[in-house]
Amino acid sequence: MAEHAIPVDLYNPGQVLACLGFLEGADVLLGHAEGGFDWSDPENVVFELSAAGEVNPAAAVLEFLAEAEPRRFVPKGYVEEAPEKGDNDGDTADGCESEPESIADASATFPAAKGDRMALPIRLGGGNRPIVELGHWADGSGRNSFKLYAGNRSAEGIARAMLLGVREKPKKKQAIGDIKSKGVRQLWEERKDDLIARPFDVLTPMGGSFNFDPRGAWTAIDAGYSLNDQGHQVESSPVVEFLAAWGLEHARPDEFETRKVRYAAWGIPLAPMLARAALCGSIDAAPRQMFVFTLDMSGKNKVVTFAEREICP
Repeated sequence: MAEHAIPVDLYNPGQVLACLGFLEGADVLLGHAEGGFDWSDPENVVFELSAAGEVNPAAAVLEFLAEAEPRRFVPKGYVEEAPEKGDNDGDTADGCESEPESIADASATFPAAKGDRMALPIRLGGGNRPIVELGHWADGSGRNSFKLYAGNRSAEGIARAMLLGVREKPKKKQAIGDIKSKGVRQLWEERKDDLIARPFDVLTPMGGSFNFDPRGAWTAIDAGYSLNDQGHQVESSPVVEFLAAWGLEHARPDEFETRKVRYAAWGIPLAPMLARAALCGSIDAAPRQMFVFTLDMSGKNKVVTFAEREICP
């Protein structure tokens, strides 16, 4: 078994969800993965991740993401609808260009009754890599989809921005534009060692995201200033944003009141199936710490905020 300790801020809900994403990824890629939080030193909390073999499990997941080319998949019989007025197909909300969207093969199994153009699930991998399907935002089962983003951004467009980065529109004599914001791929190429050692702390300016990392969240204060209008960006972690989405594929935190959400960090190594239940505090036998946060509103988007510790009776 190979092991790796990932520094984590338990008060950052996105980081806790991303730890579950690391666990899910390591299990798919390497097998027999387990993970749990160690808070014995409150100043240096870590998520202890292990998996079969000799490969560093965190590095294996990050390398998979750095090489991934996300693509949509659709239900059988799906017909692409024309973009509604105001849609920026292929563009991010800040006017920069993301990678062009593509449709994978139609699927006989689909998480909803029909496909929503802006919320189609995605596939990663293929070839000699496992195929991973992600799409909690398209969940039509009746449980909370925990879809936070809204507006003229598609799920694949966000995923591609988190993984591949976002480019400026090409200038004259340019085939492709300059990098506007970096994704996991660029961070892996430029800061591989840092990314493995502290994957949640390698930050980069970002535009649109899934809204899981509160360090990149912003809400209006009615002061006459807009990030979009000024073309400004905030720094956040594409690793947190993408792996939190992976962590939500088979688990949900508990939204016990409207926009009030509870989650747990568990204190023993657990396989993914048990960790999914532990996230919402459902395993009483496991040591745990409970946290509560609010989903703020930024326009039509919901954004994750930093959590407060909830003292269990």
